[in-house]
Amino acid sequence: MTATNQNPERQAAPYDQADVILNSMSDAIITIDAHNNITYANVSAEQFLGSSLPILRRKKIQDIVPYDSPLIALTEQARKTKAVITEYDVNIGNPHIGELSTDIHVSVLINDTDLPEEEGILIQLQKRSIAQKINQQQTHRSATRSVSGMAAMLAHEIKNPLSGIKGSAQILSQDVSEDDRALTNLICEEVDRICMLVDRMEVFTDHRQLEKVEINIHSILEHVKKLAENGFGKHVKFSENYDPSLPHTLGDRGKLIQVFLNLLKNACEAVPKSDGKVTIKTAYRQGVRVAASGSDEMLHLPLEISIIDNGSGISEDIKANIFDPFVTTKAGGTGLGLALVAKTISDHGGIIECESVPGKTVFRILLPAAPKQGQKKYGK
Repeated sequence: MTATNQNPERQAAPYDQADVILNSMSDAIITIDAHNNITYANVSAEQFLGSSLPILRRKKIQDIVPYDSPLIALTEQARKTKAVITEYDVNIGNPHIGELSTDIHVSVLINDTDLPEEEGILIQLQKRSIAQKINQQQTHRSATRSVSGMAAMLAHEIKNPLSGIKGSAQILSQDVSEDDRALTNLICEEVDRICMLVDRMEVFTDHRQLEKVEINIHSILEHVKKLAENGFGKHVKFSENYDPSLPHTLGDRGKLIQVFLNLLKNACEAVPKSDGKVTIKTAYRQGVRVAASGSDEMLHLPLEISIIDNGSGISEDIKANIFDPFVTTKAGGTGLGLALVAKTISDHGGIIECESVPGKTVFRILLPAAPKQGQKKYGK
């Protein structure tokens, strides 16, 4: 049985049954020869890597993944051991195609010769699923709940004694020398700093139901962008790529402004001073259906909002925990900003995720749409 591939970018030649099967797979399948030249890629691999088969055949595998990618080492390990090598949650992205988190399976191709130089490698790439991303969101929510409990404890067990310490220091300052007064002032300043940190953490203890109204997300993004352009983002070149047909969402306007202000501020601080670029992008996606907490209802999340910057990227050491409390890349930062962002988006029934490679970081938010009778086009 033969079939003709319908993709005009692939070679216009009849393909056998194996090719039909491979092109029907959702996993990306790539083969390379003994010199790492790409010899085959199925349709999913073309879409996965953003290149057609004729273009990929002119490249080596190291041309399409970062130079330090684990994929290179895995192919060599498979050649040496003649075994199937598997590694999970590997980033094979680059600045051109963005971040691609995949599960990788590598094995030696069986050939008709005993010559080692003829040995090729088969690479199977499985894109990390939405379900796995949702599991990450559940982890973020669990971490947030832990902070909520700790914040409530701190407010009761620490703030009250601190008030007594500060009061005593203020009384002592009236009867001590000028040199000793500097020490009592230091005590008061440190008490105020601790209280301020606890106050910020107390935001996580607010479990009141949000008062949601129908919101045009573009109006929020434009508002936040103007604040950035006239303040912390004066050195940044902003660009917008909006989907004009994007429906409204339901949410708390003030809290969503704070979310995007936080993300935009982080992006502006991450980009180069001389050539900093931040892109705000919206799109309507089919999204994902997520089971609502405590019910059988499935939530549809078709609104996608992305904040993209050309900064140096997020360190691999903290990328997986970037939304956890007290995780920060900033000197002197508290690490509560992104944790609060994750909590707020979760309260809105949405999902936030981060993809980052050197030169490109994307914070992507998925939100539910307002009921159909409230959907309007942007600008109308």
